Amino acid sequence: MAPKAKSAKPMVERLPITQARIHLGSIVKRVHLNKEYFILEKDGIPIAGLMDIDEFEDYLELQDPKVREHIRKSNEEYLAGKSRPAEELLAELRGETAKRAKGTRRQKA
Repeated sequence: MAPKAKSAKPMVERLPITQARIHLGSIVKRVHLNKEYFILEKDGIPIAGLMDIDEFEDYLELQDPKVREHIRKSNEEYLAGKSRPAEELLAELRGETAKRAKGTRRQKA
């Protein structure tokens, strides 16, 4: 299996807010379709950022203290060796599903 390539740092374009206002439609299209990022500036000072809504919603979810605590606990379990490969879990779940399906068929007969 080939090693995974590191993901490149996202390209961020800086744009004066006056230009963003003029080209808002095309900028939003680029954000949505190409997953591009923009930093809007006023007098050379960053004041806002534009990103795709899916990423923004993910960002907002990560601001929830409960979600952050869950991630922290999961990371601790992983570092303590209390995790297992996803393939192993999926195989177990598939086996349980198959057993239940066989049991259901026998009960109907």
